Amino acid sequence: MEEKRKHQRTEINEPGYVSADGSVMRCVVRNISQEGAAIDVDNPAFVPAQFRLVMANDSSTRDCRVIWIRQKRIGLAFVDPTDVRN
Repeated sequence: MEEKRKHQRTEINEPGYVSADGSVMRCVVRNISQEGAAIDVDNPAFVPAQFRLVMANDSSTRDCRVIWIRQKRIGLAFVDPTDVRN
């Protein structure tokens, strides 16, 4: 498979949260780069097209949009790759 990413992703296995419209869902962040990430969730049907990803370990947040879904894994693009909030 041809690699299409501009930035190399770092493999991680950290807890996080999908946050949107007052609801929160647990996820596991599997990999992350400057421009995006991949997360695993129990039920992708409940993940909106755009949401805020909150990292559980340091409470940093990133605004995201869904790029692809494969079973329980979701590929994300960060809406503003330079905007990381703590």
